Amino acid sequence: MANGFAVPPASACRRVIGLSLTEAMAALLPEAAPEIHERLAEDYKKAFQGLRAQGMVEEPLFDGVIELLDALEDDGWLLAVATGKSDRGLRHCLELHDIHARFVSLQTADRHPSKPHPSMVEQAIADADAAPETSIVVGDTSFDMAMATSAGATGIGACWGYHDAQELIDAGAVAVAERPLDVLTLIREHADG
Repeated sequence: MANGFAVPPASACRRVIGLSLTEAMAALLPEAAPEIHERLAEDYKKAFQGLRAQGMVEEPLFDGVIELLDALEDDGWLLAVATGKSDRGLRHCLELHDIHARFVSLQTADRHPSKPHPSMVEQAIADADAAPETSIVVGDTSFDMAMATSAGATGIGACWGYHDAQELIDAGAVAVAERPLDVLTLIREHADG
């Protein structure tokens, strides 16, 4: 009940993962004024930073992610991140898992409009000196797939995350992976035509 609002159910919170915090608050509380959404987003950031400082935040990688990154690099793919996290949050997560150096581009909500706006993907493509038609976005929300489509890239859904396979397809995914290593097969199939 902080700020006078009841805590939304976990199912509603899962639906907004991937959006920038202010947009997530607006989706959870559409009747509240924009300044309330901004205040709630700031309060959330402070609370989350406090929990992280106390060692109460776990951000494990899904099983198979490191093997997937290794295989993609071996295949010659340049890797990038486009996330609703802040620069600080992303840096913490990548450094925690010692994978920061794998990525040629790191795009966050601190410097871009919220997903599904294509800005993050467009910048990542530019940083990699790539083209939209040869770029693939792997994501676990419909926001990721809509972002990929809007940027002219191909979307491959990851159904171990927050939105189900049908939602990912409906938002533009050309295929959906059941587990991280399935992504490799789908990317190779797509790249081979």
